[in-house]
Amino acid sequence: MSFSATRHRLILALNCGSSSIKFAVFDAEAVPLPRKPLWNGKVEGIGGPEPDYGETGSAPEPVTLDPAHPYRAALQVIRERIVARLNGREIVAVAHRVVHGGSKYFEATRLDQHVLADLKSYVPLAPLHQPFALEAIEILLRERPDIVQVACFDTSFHHTIPQVEQMLPLPYAAWERGLRRYGFHGLSYAYMATALPERHGDIARGRTIVAHLGSGASLCAMRDLQSVATTMGFSALDGLMMGTRTGSLDPGAVIYLMEIEKLSLEEVGQVLYRQSGLLGVSGISADPRAIIEHEQDTDERGERARIALDLYVRRIVREIGALVAVLGGLDLLAFTAGIGEHSTYLRRRICADLAFLGVKLDEESNASNAPVISTNESLVTVAVEPTNEEWIAADCARSLLGA
Repeated sequence: MSFSATRHRLILALNCGSSSIKFAVFDAEAVPLPRKPLWNGKVEGIGGPEPDYGETGSAPEPVTLDPAHPYRAALQVIRERIVARLNGREIVAVAHRVVHGGSKYFEATRLDQHVLADLKSYVPLAPLHQPFALEAIEILLRERPDIVQVACFDTSFHHTIPQVEQMLPLPYAAWERGLRRYGFHGLSYAYMATALPERHGDIARGRTIVAHLGSGASLCAMRDLQSVATTMGFSALDGLMMGTRTGSLDPGAVIYLMEIEKLSLEEVGQVLYRQSGLLGVSGISADPRAIIEHEQDTDERGERARIALDLYVRRIVREIGALVAVLGGLDLLAFTAGIGEHSTYLRRRICADLAFLGVKLDEESNASNAPVISTNESLVTVAVEPTNEEWIAADCARSLLGA
């Protein structure tokens, strides 16, 4: 990026997924680092027929991406748009959300070729995210080695979970080789650990469950704002049913697909990561909003829509119940991420099934996505809190800059 060297420093946060790249630009001179970026935006639909670029406050516009290298082209689009708005300011660091840090990386880490090589070995554990973040890192290491790059790991937040939660019931030698439950969505949960006590006070320091519900989805049980259990495990495939991912699955089903139905390892990977979840069950979409539109249909599509939504809610409620058992009760349930923050319908259904815990939903507050959507009589406070992964990443990067 053609960044001019001035005293006014900026930090760029990149959040790279398989079909989208989100970015946010923060003022590194302000103390503390403002949670609201100077501007942010994203390229969506990478690899699809109609990719677009949009910034907050403006309508998305179509962009043309090189079909041979669409991801690299999307990064170039972001690069050009950022440069056009610098006005003499300087990007001094790029903070990357990296999904998997393995058993080696637990803190924000400055990136170089050696660290990059380590992180590539974790690609099989997060194939929908890891390779794309690493591609962006590799391009910048090659083209702008003067800019500090920092990896902020989704696995880091869960470093506090006890060994009994980390262990997999495999031969002990597997534990010694690093096969364990890591947990993900850590940048989101780190932000929740900051924002929830600010809004809800000491109740957030008690028995809290955060539901990060997006295209990827997980739950995190917190006590004293630290992770004590989470639904994702060794990979980002575990736990809740997601947009295209299975979530928890009997491993015998995988063996059956390979041994009896003769699917290859690559084909099984496609099924588990990209063809299952809401998309696979409904046959309609990975987006619950599209499925909800067909819930009342009387044909087979309506039936499959209802089954998909029932299963999605059931898996969430079931896992919340398991985490409540681990916590010994529940004081605060917080919804976040795209679905958690915006789906009135799914929050209503989930909370209805949690009535046994004393959860009582305020319908008007829920309809407006209010910060608190439970009634005063509810034994559990139910909250809606927008996440801010990019700010967490940018703040980690600034700490490494010594700002």
